[in-house]
Amino acid sequence: MSDLSARRSLPGLAFPEDSLRRLAADLTQRFSGIFGAETIERYVLESYASLLRTSTVTAFLVTNTGRYATDRLTALAQAKGAIEKDVPEVLFVCEQNAGRSQMAAVLTQALSAGRVHVRSAGSAPAKGLNPTVMAVMTELGLDFQEEFPKPLTDDVVQAADVVVTMGCGDACPVYPGKLYQDWDLTDPAGQPIEEVRRIRDQIRHRVEAMLTTLGVVPQPLPLPLPQ
Repeated sequence: MSDLSARRSLPGLAFPEDSLRRLAADLTQRFSGIFGAETIERYVLESYASLLRTSTVTAFLVTNTGRYATDRLTALAQAKGAIEKDVPEVLFVCEQNAGRSQMAAVLTQALSAGRVHVRSAGSAPAKGLNPTVMAVMTELGLDFQEEFPKPLTDDVVQAADVVVTMGCGDACPVYPGKLYQDWDLTDPAGQPIEEVRRIRDQIRHRVEAMLTTLGVVPQPLPLPLPQ
């Protein structure tokens, strides 16, 4: 019995096998010479299962699995030195990966104009993004449409140069040679929109300061879309 067939029999877990098999085959070709097919398949299945546990809407589950597994495999390859880092790698971690860490990641990507690569994750991911967080980020002309909560994994921590934690306790493993920062910020969950705007602006200031320490000049944000 193949590894995929064995995993298929797991109780309570139904894999869309054709989609995942095609995804694994595509990633095996993409990471040829770096990872074997067994490693790729394991990462795809683990990533799918992790997202399935918290997803309430499954329409984009396979697509998100592809993005999540690709990012994890890239991080693992970077940590092993098989893929060179062209820009600093920054990881933002909070508990739910639905508010603070997502805002920080999107702001860093926009303010750095791509001169920093960003990841975010949660120690206990939520089922979806905080809608108030999405609203206040839209006010700045920033789009959350492709973002989703992701579980924290060891590979993305190993690949990071800077790890910023926001109220996730001791969930994030500590590795030597990395810059760790803890940002004491209010959790936007359940907060009124005025408070969430204040949290957003605090995060923006902290991101700008962090970018400066990395030698990256913060860029202007895009103009908000007309309402």
